[in-house]
Amino acid sequence: MEQMYAYKCKKCGKLHHPRYIVCQNPDCDGREFEQIPLEGKCKLLTWTRVYNLPEGYMCPWLNFGIVEFENGVRATGQIGFDDGIETGMELVATVGVVKEKVIKYKETVVEPQYGFIFQKA
Repeated sequence: MEQMYAYKCKKCGKLHHPRYIVCQNPDCDGREFEQIPLEGKCKLLTWTRVYNLPEGYMCPWLNFGIVEFENGVRATGQIGFDDGIETGMELVATVGVVKEKVIKYKETVVEPQYGFIFQKA
């Protein structure tokens, strides 16, 4: 099973997602981070439904949202349901295959791309 992480600066403690090379705290220049699993309960801050999807998506639309986890980290991902989506609602973050990358050369390689999928709590 795949896992998504927040990255905690070992110098000042600021949490980051995604990972950066240098801490984003303006008062810190830390470059070492501890991985913190990023999963579980979160709150939906905003969302949108996208109808004009790029090649490779075999569905009429996808819902995407920005959530805030209990530790304050914000992240984006797919919303895994269509009905009853409301800003402020509690969701549960899971990690799953959000797209398959197809590489065609001498042979076809299908590589899963993982990301957040938010479900109703």
